[in-house]
Amino acid sequence: MVFTPPSSAGELPPIPDNIPISEFMLSESHGRTPFNQSRHPYTCGISGRSYSPSEVVTRVEHLSRALSKEFNWQPNQGTEWDKVLGVFSLNTIDTLPLSWATHRLGGVVSPANAAYSAAELKHQLLDSKATALFTCLPLLSTALEAASMAGLPKNRIYLIELPPQITEGAKAPGYKTLENFVQEGSALPVLENLNWGPGEGTRRTAFLCYSSGTSGLPKGVKISHRNVIANVLQISSFEQSWRDHLSAGSKTPYTEVSLGLLPQSHIYALVVICHVGTFRGDQTIVLPKFEMKSYLTAIQNFKISALFLVPPIIIAMLRNHEVCSKFDLSSVTSLFTGAAPLGMETAADFQKVYPGVTIRQGYGLTETCTVVSSTHPTDIFLGSSGCLVPGFEARIVTPEGQEVTAYDTPGELVVRSPSVVLGYLNNEKATKETFEDGWMRTGDEAVVRLSPKNVEHIFIVDRIKELIKVKGLQVAPAELEAHLLTHPAVADCAVIAIPDASAGEVPKAIVTKSVSAGTDDEAIAKSIMKHVEDHKARHKWLKGGVRFVDAVPKSPSGKILRRLLRDQEKEARRRAGVKL
Repeated sequence: MVFTPPSSAGELPPIPDNIPISEFMLSESHGRTPFNQSRHPYTCGISGRSYSPSEVVTRVEHLSRALSKEFNWQPNQGTEWDKVLGVFSLNTIDTLPLSWATHRLGGVVSPANAAYSAAELKHQLLDSKATALFTCLPLLSTALEAASMAGLPKNRIYLIELPPQITEGAKAPGYKTLENFVQEGSALPVLENLNWGPGEGTRRTAFLCYSSGTSGLPKGVKISHRNVIANVLQISSFEQSWRDHLSAGSKTPYTEVSLGLLPQSHIYALVVICHVGTFRGDQTIVLPKFEMKSYLTAIQNFKISALFLVPPIIIAMLRNHEVCSKFDLSSVTSLFTGAAPLGMETAADFQKVYPGVTIRQGYGLTETCTVVSSTHPTDIFLGSSGCLVPGFEARIVTPEGQEVTAYDTPGELVVRSPSVVLGYLNNEKATKETFEDGWMRTGDEAVVRLSPKNVEHIFIVDRIKELIKVKGLQVAPAELEAHLLTHPAVADCAVIAIPDASAGEVPKAIVTKSVSAGTDDEAIAKSIMKHVEDHKARHKWLKGGVRFVDAVPKSPSGKILRRLLRDQEKEARRRAGVKL
């Protein structure tokens, strides 16, 4: 049985397949809100610096000219894989203009998680074959170390400026900045336009985002220009009737001020906030990172109406209600959460504290170029991930391969959409396992339930994949297990997720000690945890601790029995009186 969007979800317009994202986003010819009816797309929530729509167009054009000269990238020469640009930075108002300038030249942008260690960044630089890297001052030392290990020369590292409040006035002499590129490009001749025929936007990769998958090191997900354009149109079409309702009686379309706090390297922020918002004429208040006071101050000062968050921040707001109450948050009318499930109880608690805020939840993956399903403002069903957006089809499949035809019956969610990506870079095996005939296996267990309004909603009930989600960021157990096995005290190990009130989940290591490990379990555990902290990003640290066992339980084929380990942990927490 194939599930489809409800009739109320709206109609998906034709999706252009012969233009780059830059043209789609920076021209009024493809349905975006006209410039004179749009807010400033990006405003720094720390310094207040802002760009108008026309200023963004100018910056992109100047940047593209200067990038073309610096790297000898010509719009209609070579393939996109000759023009791969790495971006390793905290959030800035220049991240998207830089991306679109690269797309203007037919190149690929590969955004890297700002929490990466040098080793993790090195892997992405090598795997993507990035020609150059844009970073920022707080991450420069990590970028330099990674670039050195990857063989990327120092003169191919550039800086994106951050507000002086973040950098504390520090400078890095000798590094060319993004602003230098803009100034240089203003004096350079105009470039020829990209000359793409039908289907070029479908075939060409625009973003190479990295996803942990279910095993090994993160894999490069090839996201085409049409994938991004499709999801922008899917989300916009889905919410258009509501926006029309809000703008009824006005001569201009409804636009809002939204929060741009989530990492721009993450597909959620990259598409939903940075592309959809701009296309609809919204203003995004960009914050480099989460800090409670600056977050609340930005909401108050810029009158932010739409919060795009992940569950840990929502939980932090509930826990710090006394702090939050000192700020004027009355401008907030909606909250959208994604990247990890928001529990029904947490949503209900938030609704009690902030009754005037509409709580919505969405579901998506890097491999679907974001949103698969979303809560419509007129059909709130707490705990669900909403209904399918226009252009999506879904099936629920049991482990035996049977299609589910009844409501409230679990199985793996399999989806099809024009936003489903091209596959994984240089990994045919993983691509074949995940994508088939346009359908994508999500690895997530789901059920379909009817809302009180008799609309089909998607509920994500468990993960078939073994990913751990820490504050919405992916952690692959196999990656940590491989690293743990390099510690001399570890003979065998497994990494599982355990619940955490603030992070959602955190990794915990189940370890069988080596013969030479010794008997001081506390010291060995500390050494193992430090081994991870010295080499991995913070969200991958073993915040759940280390437990020693005589043998890691495995199936006859050698597969780690993670569910058994999770059940053991759950029982141990129950006995200890820990709230589950």
